[in-house]
Amino acid sequence: MTASQISVFLENKSGRLAEVTHALAAAGVNIRALSLAETIDYGVLRLIVSKPHEAKEALAAAGFTVTETDVIAVEIPDQPGGLAQIVELLTRHGLNIEYCYAFVSKRGDNAVVILRIDNAEAAIRTLGEGGARVLTSAEVGQI
Repeated sequence: MTASQISVFLENKSGRLAEVTHALAAAGVNIRALSLAETIDYGVLRLIVSKPHEAKEALAAAGFTVTETDVIAVEIPDQPGGLAQIVELLTRHGLNIEYCYAFVSKRGDNAVVILRIDNAEAAIRTLGEGGARVLTSAEVGQI
């Protein structure tokens, strides 16, 4: 079970992030987590949102280049070493993390880490066998 991530390619200039957030707000889409990586000329905004399909449509209609990617959302204890346990588990099984970002959940004492892993099926199986809770896209959107 994977979650949907929306990626938006932005020119690195003032106001572009504001345009994205306004388009999402107008479409009734809530941002749950985000990561913005930049270079000199452009940035890649990665978003976990409440309504991925609506977000993708609204951003495309606003003229943005948008893609949807499957990622893994996993709950981890929000304490020192919580992320280390997950990373070590994946590493022991030879699974490579391409990128990740996290946010603190409103539910309980856990954080949620978003992982992009080249072999998602094996990673989900490994995480489950290791006792980690992998969230669905719907669960992440409701946090």
